[in-house]
Amino acid sequence: MGYRVAVVGATGAVGREMLQTLAERNFPVDKMHALASSRSAGREVSFGEDEVLTVTALDKFDFGEADIALFSAGGGTAKEVAPRAGEAGCLVIDNSSAFRMDEDVPLIVPEVNADSVDAALRGNGGRNIIANPNCSTAQLVVALKPLHESFGVRRVVVSTYQAVSGAGKPAMDELFNQTRGIYVNDPVRPENFTKQIAFNAIPHIDVFLDDGFTKEEWKMTAETKKILDPAIELVAHCVRIPVFIGHSEAVFIETDKPMTESGVRELLRESPGISVIDHRADEGYVTPHEAAGEDAVFISRIRKDPTVENGMVFWCVQGRGAEFGADRRACCRTRPVWSLGAFRQGLAVRVWPSALCPVRQCGHMAEILKQCQIARRGACRNDFLRGPAGCLKGRFKRHAPCQLAGQNGGQQIAAASHIMPVAAGRAPEAVA
Repeated sequence: MGYRVAVVGATGAVGREMLQTLAERNFPVDKMHALASSRSAGREVSFGEDEVLTVTALDKFDFGEADIALFSAGGGTAKEVAPRAGEAGCLVIDNSSAFRMDEDVPLIVPEVNADSVDAALRGNGGRNIIANPNCSTAQLVVALKPLHESFGVRRVVVSTYQAVSGAGKPAMDELFNQTRGIYVNDPVRPENFTKQIAFNAIPHIDVFLDDGFTKEEWKMTAETKKILDPAIELVAHCVRIPVFIGHSEAVFIETDKPMTESGVRELLRESPGISVIDHRADEGYVTPHEAAGEDAVFISRIRKDPTVENGMVFWCVQGRGAEFGADRRACCRTRPVWSLGAFRQGLAVRVWPSALCPVRQCGHMAEILKQCQIARRGACRNDFLRGPAGCLKGRFKRHAPCQLAGQNGGQQIAAASHIMPVAAGRAPEAVA
């Protein structure tokens, strides 16, 4: 049995990515509705590889015809339309900040507080509305949840380095156009940002508040308290950087109980939604470039903070933003796997599922033979194992090979692969 799903704001960058992600994950859809303003009614948007949807005007849609509605149309539209959808029996998952701090609307990150979803239902006193937190908050609380449960997080200091995708498609276009313009000596004209974004860093996201913090920084504090624990003290400094996709964070925590680096590393490795890539060597960490488009929250650079009694520092990256935050409330997450063949050669080669499948069929993974030639920024000339990958001392989980990739042996498939030397015969620490 499938669901009747509506995507509100389907013609925008986030709405289109929502449709794409739902299709990639094979979410059980009986009927998909693409909704947007009356100006966009009649336009067409893609749903998966083959299906094309005609956009319906939002103000004319009957939400009694949908079981789930994903909203990405701004706070104003959400405040006006989402309550009406909820009253019609449709479960709303809203991507804006409109309802995040409402007491009768749960703020959900599936890996952290999925058990709070029932509170959203009208039968339990809710409004049939679920709020999606700020993307920087979401990746942070995924990392903090296991640490708080085990050690009691008391204080967090976080600096964010946020991609322009968080400000939408016009912001991404501005970075592209400014970068191109600088190379040909064109004048730079900021439009979506307060200053030049190309080759720069802007310590200003959202509006300034009276206390000198920005609203983005306030969101991280308030949302973390609501999702995790109101007793956690958090201070944030948010910076926009010239990266298209992938938010990064430098996180400093203090806890009630003592921690060890190895204990934290093992705890995070075993936690849902987290992949630990932490080698104290060149390239032994994840950057937004490698994480772009991937699902997990990646943790690197774990080390003890010597300035406080129970302190730890780590680097946190996620390559998906607002569009994935809403979709994953209904979809599963995938993780990277490691090349067994290259491992036997003394190389730990991270292979992302999206790199192996030309149409990004998440969940279909393959192991590359040790003869596979990997170009770090180029493509991968592939020869794939036909059977499931074997386990090595329980560290390698079994994955079905990607049938599509298997049919393309010898072709070049774009790959965001990463090579890191390790001792031959030793399992890489980052295997989840």
